Parts: sequence; structure tokens; C-alpha cells
Amino acid sequence: MAEPAYTIPPSRQRAATETEEYQRVTTNVGKGLAVIQEELHRMRMATKAQVESIAIQKEVKNMMKKRGDLLEEIPKMPDFLVALRPHTVWEKTPVKLFCTVEGNPRPIVKWYKGGVPVDPLSAPGKYKIESKYGVHSLIISRCVVSDTAEYSAVATNQHGTATSKAMVIVKRPAGAGESCQLGLVPHLTEIHPSKLEVSLLDRFPVSFGVEGSSIKLVCTMVVVPDLPNVPPLTQWYRDDKLLKPSKLVEMSVGGGAASLTLPQLAKDDEGLYTLRIFTKDGTAEHSAYLFVSDAPASVKGAPGAPMSVKAYDVNSDYVLVAWKPPNTVNEAPITGYFVDRCEAGTDTWVQCNTAPVKICKYPVDGLGVGHSYYFRVRAVNSAGISRPSRKSDKVTALDAAENERLQGTDEGVPSAPGLVVATRNTKSSVFVQWEAPKHLKNLMGYYIDGRVVGDKEWFPCNHKPFRHNRFVVHGLIPGESYVFRVQAVNIFGLSEESQESSPIAVEPALATPSAPYGITMLSCDGSSMTVAWKSPKHCGGSKVNAYYIDKRDADTLVWKEVNLAAVTERICTVDNLTEGSFYEFRIQAGNLAGVGVPSAPSAPMKCEPWTMEQPGPAYDLGFSEVRGDSLVILWKAPVYTGASAVSGYFVDMAKKGSSEFVTLNEEPVSHRYLQVTGLEEGHSYIFRVRAVNSNGVGKPSEVTEPVCAKALPGTTEIVAGVDEETGDVFLSFEACEICETSKFVWSKNYKPIGDCPRATVTAKGRTSRLTFSNPDKEDLGRYSVVVTDTEGVSSSHTLTEDALNTMLELSYAIRHPVVPLKHSLNYEILEKGHVRFWLQAVKLSPSVSYRFIVNDKEVTSGEGQKISHDVASGVIQMTVDHFTRANEGTYTVQINDGKAKTQSSLVLVGDAFKAALKEAEFQRKEHIRKQGPHFSEHLHFTVSEDCTVMLTCKVANVKKDTTFHWYKEDDEIVPETPPNVMSGACALPLPLFSRKDHGVYKAVLSDDKGKDTSVFDISGQVFDDIINALARNAGASASELVLQCTPEGIRLQCYMNYYTEEMKTVWKHKESKISSSEKMRIGGTAEMAWMQICDPSDKEKGHYAIEISDGVTTHTRTFDLSGQAYTDAYEEYLRLKAAAFAEKNRGRVVGGLPDVVTIMEEKSLSLTCTVWGEPTPEVTWFKNEQEVASNEHTRVTFDGGKFASMVINKVTPDDSGKYSINVRNKYGGEFVEITVSVYRHGEPIPEPKLGQPKTATPAAQPVPPKSPAPSKTPTPSKPQTPAQSMKSPTPASTPASTPAPKSPTPTPKSPTPPRSVKSPTPPRFMKSPTPPRK
Repeated sequence: MAEPAYTIPPSRQRAATETEEYQRVTTNVGKGLAVIQEELHRMRMATKAQVESIAIQKEVKNMMKKRGDLLEEIPKMPDFLVALRPHTVWEKTPVKLFCTVEGNPRPIVKWYKGGVPVDPLSAPGKYKIESKYGVHSLIISRCVVSDTAEYSAVATNQHGTATSKAMVIVKRPAGAGESCQLGLVPHLTEIHPSKLEVSLLDRFPVSFGVEGSSIKLVCTMVVVPDLPNVPPLTQWYRDDKLLKPSKLVEMSVGGGAASLTLPQLAKDDEGLYTLRIFTKDGTAEHSAYLFVSDAPASVKGAPGAPMSVKAYDVNSDYVLVAWKPPNTVNEAPITGYFVDRCEAGTDTWVQCNTAPVKICKYPVDGLGVGHSYYFRVRAVNSAGISRPSRKSDKVTALDAAENERLQGTDEGVPSAPGLVVATRNTKSSVFVQWEAPKHLKNLMGYYIDGRVVGDKEWFPCNHKPFRHNRFVVHGLIPGESYVFRVQAVNIFGLSEESQESSPIAVEPALATPSAPYGITMLSCDGSSMTVAWKSPKHCGGSKVNAYYIDKRDADTLVWKEVNLAAVTERICTVDNLTEGSFYEFRIQAGNLAGVGVPSAPSAPMKCEPWTMEQPGPAYDLGFSEVRGDSLVILWKAPVYTGASAVSGYFVDMAKKGSSEFVTLNEEPVSHRYLQVTGLEEGHSYIFRVRAVNSNGVGKPSEVTEPVCAKALPGTTEIVAGVDEETGDVFLSFEACEICETSKFVWSKNYKPIGDCPRATVTAKGRTSRLTFSNPDKEDLGRYSVVVTDTEGVSSSHTLTEDALNTMLELSYAIRHPVVPLKHSLNYEILEKGHVRFWLQAVKLSPSVSYRFIVNDKEVTSGEGQKISHDVASGVIQMTVDHFTRANEGTYTVQINDGKAKTQSSLVLVGDAFKAALKEAEFQRKEHIRKQGPHFSEHLHFTVSEDCTVMLTCKVANVKKDTTFHWYKEDDEIVPETPPNVMSGACALPLPLFSRKDHGVYKAVLSDDKGKDTSVFDISGQVFDDIINALARNAGASASELVLQCTPEGIRLQCYMNYYTEEMKTVWKHKESKISSSEKMRIGGTAEMAWMQICDPSDKEKGHYAIEISDGVTTHTRTFDLSGQAYTDAYEEYLRLKAAAFAEKNRGRVVGGLPDVVTIMEEKSLSLTCTVWGEPTPEVTWFKNEQEVASNEHTRVTFDGGKFASMVINKVTPDDSGKYSINVRNKYGGEFVEITVSVYRHGEPIPEPKLGQPKTATPAAQPVPPKSPAPSKTPTPSKPQTPAQSMKSPTPASTPASTPAPKSPTPTPKSPTPPRSVKSPTPPRFMKSPTPPRK
């Protein structure tokens, strides 16, 4: 049957005009196709040429590299390839000097200005020195005329030096201070900020702040051209409202960054912040939300501060203040608000309302016309008052024709919002939307609250009412599940809560994965290529489970599928290729949401067999355990191994942006991981790996993406432990983030463990545990865990033998429980001599059972012993009433408490038992002793404020008849005040304590009930302790050093409550210790310590100090003997020394003359005495104050300068009278009187009348003599030493007003000084000049 002819349907039939138009279009399309085919052919040929050019370039690079390697081995002195060139620039413009220098080794370049080194630190921002790839530059910013100079660059290495110089001239335009040397300034076209090209780089993220703190939002950018005086035009918005600079909002732009600073955060600042930059092509924008939470309340439970305080209906005497209420989540409901006002120009806030107002508006009246005010609001609830809100803008009380009025008259709060729906957004945020309330009632906005599923506490998601009915909640924990609720807000308060949303896990929204990248060839045999690639940067919220590979010839545009079935690994071998051809590849990744976009085509790869002997590149480089200073890099072995097996790997590292790699390991590592340490936190690094075999080092791998040395927030480490119930040894890890598709992958020495009988892996929520079945040495090593589908959550832990042994011991203890003991079995001696054996368990149950075993025999409670326990304290004890030698042996307690049991033993034998028995017997005796009078406190010492040592004790159980006696070395001491035993305390004072008080002191207490004795041995350490106590008191009371001059020298004295030589005192001169010597004499009295400088000189000038040590504290007193102080002291010393010398050497009668002489007439009277003086004194005799002349009746002689005599021959009554002798020299003299009585024969002998001796007058004023009496034989009385009543005359060289000096004890040949003279010789009990004990 013939096929019917085709009939054009009516719908497709065309009119004549339509047919003509169709033919015209068809002709044009045909021409277009021809053009396209020609263009495709041209592109194919161009691509082929480009591929060949790339191959040639690679070959040239390899040859140049080899040539460079050869050249690098040749030493070469520095040489400038590009020298500096001179510059003439305008003032305030920058200039850049640069040069290129070569040399081997690489030269070091230094910059000089006029021969002086350029130091960038001397003028920060002025100079910038750079050196990159052999190009060295010096940049001078904003030149001034003084920068005009000759600049030079000096390159130096070990083979020589090279220099390049150039002149820089800085000119100032005409009219700017000096004439212009270059003529007219060229006109520059004005550049408007909106004509700049701006690209945003680092953008500010979602941020969180707290009231009262500050925050800075920063966006970095690249500006072309970058002109310092023409920054980009930027605008900042909050919730689409343009912000203006103020005290609360600071803006800046320049230096490649735009920033917004909020120095004093308040909840009013919460909102969506947008940075808008005007560019050449329009605008560039970025937005992110800022959350501001409440500051800690001043009173626990008080509400947060209100916000958005604003004045409406402004009038001359009142305004209407309105505000927004705070969110109350866990606090008590708000009961009202207080409104405060402050007049501008003052700091005083005045409360406007006496009672809290319940709605969010309040009319404030009583304002002054024309006065300006600020307002603030405080919220009140049952717990207290909130912090004040941020103050309102300034408001002036004036009548205004137009002002903003508060809208709305509806009463009451809004109704509750409708259905709340939460959906996935990102790994740390959730998108929440809800239905608006049915009754809005002048709605201000919404508060959104969240809660972790399973938790009862709600938390606020926003702190400022949000006006829209959709909101993104940020800052959530990845992988955690939450529910949300919403409240509506108006001036009357908060509505009822909405119904809770359905629980939602925080996961990224499901989408197709991004494109893989980093396609690299791993091997080629001439007919096939093995390629690998890197995972997509974004998995799309679902695990990537498929990869699809396309290929094409480099000179074609048609892609062909390589695999129809999905590839699950990131490596694929592509077959059926043509040797010598170039191929390109692209990869697509797939997940539950579908197949993502294809990757960018790879670089053309030539299909030619690899024949090199070295291995190919390692691949699949990844990172684990990234921390602030370390990370672990892992990789897979090369597919192409070369002529021999791979034996190790080198790892190279470089900082981001640098191409200078540093090899991290000196020797190749055999494993496929390496821990890198010593990183700088916050810096980014790139890595590559090179495989090694016996033939050399192979091709480097592809360079990794930059990795920042910074730990993820909330990062935790693997914890090793033992299960408290089962005793299993485990490693546990809690992930800081996780998603639904995440898995915990455990590895040992970075090899996946998988299904292993030695360990099992379990996971619950965010925690995974690796439990060992039967751990031993085979399980030692480094364990790591990686959480898939996260931003690199991972950790590692090295299980050492010591740690494993410790955990095994704990495991054994858990599996074989024992009753833990706080204290093992021990004993204590109680009063009366009872002995208590006891132990204490950490915890006991009421059902505990135990038994005591003594010398292998169980004992029970009975006569002589009592056994008991206390569950609350865990104490088990046995008390033995009478402890004797029969109790020596081994004591054991066995305890059973449920499944747990334990025992504890105490061996009480030998010396240990003897000590316990001795103590028990002592306690028994003590108990008996205390039945009668006894010492409740035995003898001890105290020191009173006046440095009296007191031996004190306390007595007990005494009565009136009780006697108390003191003894020292068994000799009884009877104190001035008898002891009063009824007072309960007795004391024996030891005043002026010193070494003489050494000895054993005893106190005896007795009555008919008994007797007790207390002994105190004052010797050794006890004596030292008493001396230290005295020194502590004396040192605290010590005065400053006092200067005292003596004839022997200068004395420094320190007065104190008490001083004895046994105290640890040290004298110092200029920080050097002084020892007692003839030059420096050290001594003291009971009231003071002194140090005397004998015959001082300039060497003794300086700083003196005395240090009094009490064994703990050193008390120091000082005196500066220099300057005027030394001069005055030295002059006084010289004066006293001269006076003492005169006193010592003046004329005097040493002895031989009586006071009274009675003689019978006709006898001869001989008055003879010894005189002394230096120089030899003159001797003059007087009778009745008249000088006696030598004659036949009275003969006066002076022999040898020592013996003076007056002989009266045949005395008569006329010779009776007062005789005197005047002995003197230039230093003074002495006048001695003798009363002579002459009686006749047969007369009774008269009573002697003593004459009054007196000091002779100086030699310059002699008394004229009287006529002598007849001499008679005297009846001498017993000679007496006249010095007892003698007064020394004033020396001739000393003024009459000067007092007589104090003289030291003279030599035996010298006259005895009067007894009233005080000598500096120390008292008998002082052993001066013996120095103090060290």
C-alpha cells in the first residue's frame, strides 16, 4: 500500500509573506552556522598551537632551570643588572627607587642617604624597603624638600661589593614658599571617589557583643587606583537606616580597610549592619548581623535594660517619652518602669515618676521652657531594678508647630504569633519564620527565644525587637537540636509565647556539592592516564557519594563521559587514550541533592608513558589536628613508583604567598604522615610532598590549599580513661561540631582501624569512644580520630606504656573492687593509758561486716576490749583498756562490704611496741598524777615589756594548803613575792637576764594529795631562745644612734630597754663588720650598747650601723658620721683629750701628808710627801696662808722632783697653825692643808681638829707666806690618802669656765683620782672590750 503523502497541518501552514520571511531567516541561519564552523576550526587550531606552545615553554623552563642550577654553582660578586636612576618629584608625592642585582651567593643590599644608612624605624611610615626576586626598592612616602640627596644602594656578598647611586630632587610648587624650578605644575584631572574600582576582601562576620563593651566591624578591600587623598566613598547602615558619625558611632576608611567602631554598646545597636561602597561599576555591599546581649544585672534576677528611648509630642512644659521593653526569658515578668530625666549640661538624673508605670510610655511634665533634657528608663520586676537604658537624644521644651507624635490608640498587648517553622540554614544558624499575630495593636516587633532539646532553660535569640516575621538565629552549636518560640511586642508589653517549633538539628541546608578542584595526573603508560582530584569545598549538607569524569582532546570543544557508573574514590584511571595527544579533564561531584556543577577544565595533559626512574607525585594531601602551633599533614603514596619501591618522603612548607619552600624533615620519613610544629598562630601555610626511592627524589605533589594555623573554636582533645562500671580502657573524643552525615574515623598511626577484634568503636551524639578488648603492649601507639563532613574536627593521642599500665591497674581495681581506705590500720594512745586501734574507709554501707585478728586469733568485744564502727565516718575501731606486754604482735582487720573487700594490718613488735607501751604507761601515770595537785602547764618562759624574763607555769587541783617552792640547781629560791597557787599561775622573775642565769630550774607543788614537779633547763637552745626574745624587745625599743665624745675618742650609743653582751649585735662601718680592738672598742651597759672610736681619723668617717638580731628579724639603727657631724665631734674630742691630758699631768700630792698633826713642843716636826707632775711641779709651803721660807728653824726641801719636805726644828706653840703645800706646774696644781697643834710638856694632848683640804690656787696667783712657827717633834697620826677630798685645779691652758674633764684610771705611778670621777671603764659584769658573740 502506497504511503500517504505528508500533509502540512493547518496550524503550521504559512502565508506567502510568512514563507518569504522564513526563507530569509533560514538563509541567515545557514550563514551563521558557516561562521560558527569557521570559528570552531579557528579555535581548534589556536588551542593546538597553544598546547604546543605550552609544551615548548615547559621544555624551555626545564632547560633554563638546569642552566640556572649550573649558574648557581658558580661564585659571582654582586652586579647591578638595573641601576638606580635619578628622580625629580614634587613635594608631598612619593618616589620609588629600585634596582636589580645578581650575584652568588645572593647579595645583601643596604640603602644610604648622603652616605648615612637609611633606618625605616627612625621615621615610621617615611621609608619602606622591599626585596623580592632580586629586585630591591626604597619607597619614600610624601617627599619633602629635605629629602633632596644622593641615594645609594650597596650590594655585598662574600666575593665583593657593588654600588649604584642616583640623585633625588624634591621641588616645591610656585607660591608654596619658594620659587618653582621646573616651571608650571601640570594639571591633574580630579578623581571622584565613585570612579574607583573597589573589590571587597575580608568581610566582617556575624558578631556578638555585650552591653557596655565595644566592637569594631572591619572590611578590607583593594582599591584601584589607591590614592591616599581620595579614599572610597562608603556608607554604613543599621537596619537600612543610614548611620552618621557621632560619639557612639565612629567611622573610618583608608589604608585598604573600612571600619565602624561602636565604643559603648547598647541593645539599641543590635541589628543588620550594611557597608555600601560606591565603585566605578555601581556599589559593592556586605551585610552581617550584630547581636548585643544584656550586661550582667546589678541584682540577680533583675530584668534587662529597656531600649529605643525617644520623646514624642514635644511641648513647652511636657513631652511624651516612649520606649521598647526588654526581652524576659528566665527572669520574672516586668511590673513597671521608672523614667529619669537629666537637664543638659548637668550629670544629675531625677526620677520623674514615684510609682512604676506599667506601659512603655509616660508623659513627663514640669519642664522649663527653652531647657534641654535627656531621658532614660529603668525596668522593674520582683527581683529588682534593671540597668538604665541608653539616654535619649537631646529634647528642648518648646512649642512646635510640627513634631513627631506617637501613633496608635489600641489598648493591650498583641496576640501571640502563629505557627513557628525552623529550617536548616548553615552549620551554625537556623532560619526561623512565623505567622503574624491576628491582632497587631501597633506592633513594635518580635522577640525570638530558643532552647536546646532536652534542656529546660530558654535563651534569647535577639535583644531588640525585630520587625519582620523571619529571622536567622546565629551562634548555635553544630549538630545540636533546638526548638524556638516567638513573642510579639508593643508599648503595653510582650504577648503570650507562640507554640514551639518542631525540633531541628543545626545543619547546612541541603544542596548539590560545589565543584571538585586540583585535578592532577598521577601516572601515564601511553594509553591511559591516572588522575586524582580534591574534594569539593562545600559538600552541600550531604555526603559526596559519586564523582563523574569527563574528558576531551585539547583541540576540541566536545566533552565525553569517562564513567557511566559513579566513582566513589577521588582517583580514576582513564583508558583508551592516544599516545602523544593532549587531554583535558573535568569532574562533577554528586550527593543526595544531585550532581553539582563541573569543575574547571584541567590543564592540558600529554599522554606519553612515564619512564623516569624516580617516583611520581604523592596525592590526596590533607590536614588533621590543626592547632595554633602545629598540624599533621597526611598523603597517599604515588601511583607511579619509578624504577624501585618508594622508601620515604620529604615534606616542604612555605608561607602563604611565598614560593620559597623549606624542607621540614632532614631524613625521609617512611610513613605517610608528619606532625609539623613551630607554626605561628594565625599564619597560613602551603605544603607539598616529594616521594623518594633508591634512584632519587621524585616529582613534587600539587601544592595544598593554604591552611591557617588556628584551632577550631571549642576544640577538644582525645581523653584516655577507664570505665568506672566495667573497667574497660578507652579513648574518648567529643567533637566541637558535627552534622547528620558525620562519622568518626579512628586510626592507629594514621592507618584506619576499621573492624578490629582488639578494639571497638561506639558513637553517641557528639562523642565517640574507642574501647580496647584486652589491651597490652601491641596496642601502644598514636591514635587519631577525624570527624567527616566537618571543617577538620580531629585529634590525636599517644598511648604510652606508662599510661597503659596506670589504666590497667585502675581497670583491675574496678573489676576486682576493694573497700577504699582513707587511713589504714593505726593506733593511738588515749588518756588513762587505753590504746585504740582504728582504720577509716572512704565509704561504708550499713551491711558492712568485719573482724579483728590479733596474732592469728579473732578477738571480739568483751572484758578489757571494745570493738565498734561508725558508718557515717567509715571508722572501725577496737579499744584495749589495759595495754601490757601480752599485747605485742600483729593486728589485722578484714572488711567485707558487698562485693568489695579489703584488709589492713599493723605490726606492733620490737621497738615500735616498746614505744607504744611506754606511752601507754606514761598516760596511765599522767592520769594518776592529775588526781592530786599538778602542773596543767609546765614551766616555760616569757619576756615582759621591761625585758624581765619570767618563768611561768599553771597549776591545777590545788588548795590553800598546797605548797609551792622554786629551786635552781637544787638550791631553793625565795622570791620577794610568795607564789599564790590559788591564782592558778606562778611566776619567777629573772631581771637583768644574762649568762649568769644558766642552770636547771625546778618548781615543786605538793600537799597531802600528792606531789608534782616541773623542770626547766635554761641552757643551749632554750637560752638562745630567751636571748632572742630579749633581743626582739630590745631591738624594737632601740633608739637611734647617739653621738657622745670622750677623751679617748668618739662614742656611738644606742639606748634600749635592756642590753646584754649575749645578744646577737653587730656593729658595721660602711657595710663592713667591726670587731672589737684597740681602735674600735665595743661594749655596753644594761641600758645601752656602745661602740667607741679611739683616736679617730678621717678613715673612720662614714655610715655606722648597729644590727640587733632576734633570730627572725634584724633591727637596724644608723648614724652618718661624716661632714659637719664628724667635724664637730672631732673638735669636741680634741678639747676633752686636752683637758684629760692636763688633768693627768698637773701637779699633785700623791701621798704622805696627814690631815692633822699634834706634837709636843721642843720636838722636831717633819712634813714629807711625794708629789707628781709632768713637767716637774713647783712646790711651795704656806703657814696660815703665808709662804714659808727656808731657814734654820724651818727647812724646806724638794728632792729629785718627787719628795717635798718641810722640817721645823724644836717646835713651839707659835708653830701651831694651818700649814699647806701648793704643788703646781703649767697644767695646774693641788693645794693640801695640814693642821698642826703644838702642846707643852705636861698638858693633855688636844683633840685633833681636821683641816679642810682644798684645791691650790693657780701658780699665777700665789698666796704670800706667813712667818713660820718653831719646830717640835711631831706625833704623826695615820697617813691618809688626800685624794678622797681633793679637787683638781683648772688647767692653766683651759678657760676657767671649762669643767674638769673625766679622767680614766691612771697607772699605779699616777695619783689616784677623786672617787667622784666617773670612768668610762665598763661595769664589773661587762666583759669589755670582748666583742659580741657571732
